[in-house]
Amino acid sequence: MPIYEYRCQECGEEFEKLVRSFSSAPDVECPHCGGKKVKKAFSLFGTRSSSSGSLSAGTCAPSG
Repeated sequence: MPIYEYRCQECGEEFEKLVRSFSSAPDVECPHCGGKKVKKAFSLFGTRSSSSGSLSAGTCAPSG
C-alpha cells in the first residue's frame, strides 16, 4: 500500500495519505482545512547509507 504526498490548493498544507488500492482513485481531503482541491506532490524515495553517508534511491537493505 503506497503512501502518497499531497498539497492542498486551498490552504497550502502538505500531507500524506495511505492508499489501499492502485486501481481506484482515492477520495482525498485536506486534514487542515477540509478542502477537496488537492494535488499529488512530487516525492522522492531515498535511504541513507551508513558507510558513505549519502542518499541512495530505492535501497531496501537495512542500514547498519
